[in-house]
Amino acid sequence: MNDLLIMKFGGTSVGSAERMRIAAGIAAEPKAHRPVAIVVSAMSRITDLLLDTLRRAEGGDNAGLGANIARLRERHLATCLELLPRERQAAAEEGIAHLIGEFERIAGGMLLLSEMPPRSVDEAVAIGERLSALLIAAYLNGQGTPAEAINAAEIVVTDAVFGNAAPLMEPTRTKARARLLPLLERGILPVVTGFNGATADGRPTTLGRGGSDFSASILAAALDASELWIWTDVDGIMSADPRLVPTAAVLDEVTYAEAAELAYNGAKVLHPRTLAPLVAKKIPVWSKNSFAPEKPGTRILSTISAAMGARAVTSLARVALISLETASAELSGAHVMARALDALDRANVEVLVFSSSSYRQNFCFLVRTEELEKSRQALESALALELAHDYVNPIQVDEKVGLLAIVGEGMQGKPGIAGRIFTAISRENVNIIAIAQGSSELTIAIVVSGAGLEKAVRAVHAECRMGH
Repeated sequence: MNDLLIMKFGGTSVGSAERMRIAAGIAAEPKAHRPVAIVVSAMSRITDLLLDTLRRAEGGDNAGLGANIARLRERHLATCLELLPRERQAAAEEGIAHLIGEFERIAGGMLLLSEMPPRSVDEAVAIGERLSALLIAAYLNGQGTPAEAINAAEIVVTDAVFGNAAPLMEPTRTKARARLLPLLERGILPVVTGFNGATADGRPTTLGRGGSDFSASILAAALDASELWIWTDVDGIMSADPRLVPTAAVLDEVTYAEAAELAYNGAKVLHPRTLAPLVAKKIPVWSKNSFAPEKPGTRILSTISAAMGARAVTSLARVALISLETASAELSGAHVMARALDALDRANVEVLVFSSSSYRQNFCFLVRTEELEKSRQALESALALELAHDYVNPIQVDEKVGLLAIVGEGMQGKPGIAGRIFTAISRENVNIIAIAQGSSELTIAIVVSGAGLEKAVRAVHAECRMGH
């Protein structure tokens, strides 16, 4: 299909009846002259509410379970009444009741079992996106734009890693084209749920953190789209967090690699997995602000015309540094390192930074604070024998750290950039704890004392004249 545009709307972009109206208008406008499909998140804060409800069910909190479901129902019914004309409200209310009934059934099972099976969690939390899709499709139809709500479990085929599934692109391509192309050819705008999918045998899954963006890029690749527009509540990809750096500016263009590195190291516009399905087909992405749709946003491409050196700095505050050191020269540090990395991988932990010292056979991993406990448990289990016999020193954890990452394709082959960055940080009396730089020289990742993180970000942004 020629000139297909895929749009994705985040939770804040569909967070109220008014935002849904605006999102629907943004989607309907280009549909007048090109085919359009959209992917939608749950309304803002709904996924958190659903997860809290399931935790209450697991813990036997029947009253809390009931109160949360009442909040879920009230918010969507109120949105329905505000969003839709009277003649369309009854059908939408029936759809809302059906979906919330599905959620109640799953939560009720968890209440009886006193546990949260991952498969059931995936099925339950996708209800938020399904509610959004139902309401937006109903509104579009009421405004004269034919639309149909689609559960991505019908389209996106994944592996069986519940909670963080990976797409299987060939079967997804087959299903997506069979389900969506006939609608698009008839002028119907598909409103597809983000975040969820299903295994080949139909078991519901979710795509993990950043899953709604990922869903949109999977569909864009599967349908050979011309473009993907991701609508959020920020103006695009910026040279730094504007809350930390008032002079931060929106970048007109970035490469796929730059965008992925920025996302991986804390920029909240995209999740790094989002871009992976698009790279081979060179499908361009726009990151745009649904609260200011007139602003151009940031275009993400395979290559850009001019490499500018260090282009952006991003940061993460909620991180922890885990250090391991062999206590015996007879024990191979490389062997311990490999087993540690394997343990973290099997625990589905994202290693943000890895650094090692060859002589002392000491190495460290930076992980997100919310993944610290399962990281510690995974390492203690994998190295139980070595720790028990003092072949490996006790695991050390430092939570008073922060990560900043300087990103730019233009840093490749430019001497002196690293020295200027380290000098700028040291001028602020901020302690550098660990450094990591890949062979591509695309990113310099620096672990610093947590108290100095914001000062370090501002210093690097100024030193490298980012945003100019």
